[in-house]
Amino acid sequence: MPRVIAHALGDLPPNRQLALLLTRVRAMEADRVATLTLPPEPAAVSDARAWAGRQLAAWMLEDFADSTALVISELVTNAIRYSGGPVGMRMIRDEHALICEVSDTSSSGPHRRCSAETDEGGRGLSIVTELTQRQGTHYTVSGKTVWTEQSLGR
Repeated sequence: MPRVIAHALGDLPPNRQLALLLTRVRAMEADRVATLTLPPEPAAVSDARAWAGRQLAAWMLEDFADSTALVISELVTNAIRYSGGPVGMRMIRDEHALICEVSDTSSSGPHRRCSAETDEGGRGLSIVTELTQRQGTHYTVSGKTVWTEQSLGR
């Protein structure tokens, strides 16, 4: 049972009120998290897809192999194209979702764009949006992490 601790802060005017939020984070079992570091080379994209496929098979999530391969391909390709350093990957399997994270050394975030029918590129992030339920970017001191979440439907 959680304990609530309250302390009177005195009579504060409405525009100076404070709120304190406490949360407890639970540890994730090691077998639910997989990580990989890739060199910033185009050939690493196929290595990333193969690694993700093997990890999904180990987690018995083969039904997500095709969609995850497309997501991984786009995120890793963008990381290699727009940053100069190594690319980190992490996949997390929790009870309800598969989370894919790709980290790189660039502080520039991904931008969806509208592509003309004759354009050869520019559709990748739109595809990622269609294949995932949520996505976002965390900025860090050393770059950024782009993440996606696919519902496991459980």
